[in-house]
Amino acid sequence: MKTRTRTRTLVALAALLLCGPVSPAARAADSPAHIEGTLPSGATYLMDVPARWNGTVLLYSHGYRPAGPANPAQNAPDDATKSLLLEAGYALAGSSYATTGWAVTDAVPDQLSTLDAFTGRFGQARETIAWGTSYGGLVTTAIAERHPERIHGSLSMCGLVQGGVANWNSTLDPVFALRTLLAPDSGIPLTGLESQSEAASAAKTLSTTITDAQSTGAGRARIALAAALHNIPGWNNPAQTRPGPTDWDTQEANQYQGILGLILYPAFSWRQEAESRVGGNMSWNTGVDYTAMLHRSPLYKEVTELYSKAGLSLRNDLTTLNTAPRIKADRGAVEKMARTSSFTGRLAKPQLDIHTTGDGLIPVQAESALRRAVTAAGSAPLLQQAYVENAGHCTFSPAEQIAALHTLEDRIATGRWKAAGPDALNARASEADPTTPARFVGYRPASYPRPYDLAHPADRDRR
Repeated sequence: MKTRTRTRTLVALAALLLCGPVSPAARAADSPAHIEGTLPSGATYLMDVPARWNGTVLLYSHGYRPAGPANPAQNAPDDATKSLLLEAGYALAGSSYATTGWAVTDAVPDQLSTLDAFTGRFGQARETIAWGTSYGGLVTTAIAERHPERIHGSLSMCGLVQGGVANWNSTLDPVFALRTLLAPDSGIPLTGLESQSEAASAAKTLSTTITDAQSTGAGRARIALAAALHNIPGWNNPAQTRPGPTDWDTQEANQYQGILGLILYPAFSWRQEAESRVGGNMSWNTGVDYTAMLHRSPLYKEVTELYSKAGLSLRNDLTTLNTAPRIKADRGAVEKMARTSSFTGRLAKPQLDIHTTGDGLIPVQAESALRRAVTAAGSAPLLQQAYVENAGHCTFSPAEQIAALHTLEDRIATGRWKAAGPDALNARASEADPTTPARFVGYRPASYPRPYDLAHPADRDRR
């Protein structure tokens, strides 16, 4: 690792020496620049600098990409946002990361190397902001915590800001509940997956099980219980019918779709890839009280109503969950996941997070986990969180993303979070695009389903 880091540094220094220092002002009269290249790691990078560069570079970290598909460099969340930012004078940079999957150990150094290459080519930026979506929000937050000297601030959008340990624990809970209550004798492996084929087989078996269960009242009640343990909301896709506050049947039908997505990707396929990186199972549910977890969930009322409607005993099912054989983690795997992918909460530069309230992939309660860590670390004044009322994962409009960026820039410039509430964010979004309704709302997410512990013994849960 030291050799690889030294190589990256030498290449970056060579680029600086060859290009020489160029100030942002020196590029003001130049034509637009579009640069593609390859880092020593094999990652590709992409840079766009407008003719009238305003001196700010936005270092974009893209979301999770499973192994197999193409892995192109990306320097903005979407083409529409990219176009608006370039028109406004921002320079954009981002890399592909050298590998796909749970690649944080490649993503962070590749992003910093991309920043080095940008500086070597275009000179030192007046201001550098790290930003990213989804898994890229985890990469962004890792840069913010571990390399604050490289940036002036960070923006995480629908980010996996609960960190790796908490994420994989929370991903385990719903499939543990489904297997225990709907397929107790199936032997479906939930952890220790040795290959993608084994993961695919397990996902197929459990998907078939819950599809059959969806046709019965008892099955639907148990699916709602599993969804509540992960806090999958009752409206998690913009294409879904938005249920009323007591429309339990529609809520559950929407959650069923979210559960299928969880099984298809994160719970098995993505877990197997992550386990292969850390050398074992990084999740556990020893010591977890599922009754207490359900009572903390904002979906508790829905679950109780559906159980009552089905004539099923919720108490008996929770007892079954709490007495079922538990899953223990591999200590080394947990420690590696914590070391590479969890957060201390110690921020040195301001960070703004935005999250949709109806996110089923990375539920909005992830923001509670980060807030708890940041508060415990004494960094609370540096973190601001804002919420967009919409279903789906990362379903922000370009204007909402730009409004968040400008709010972070104000914090960097003034040292205060002023005009950072939903009304001010909506006004900024409307200014960026008057044709699209802005949807920031006052919102306070419930607590994260699992304790946000960086490390813990592999044989017990600390709380």
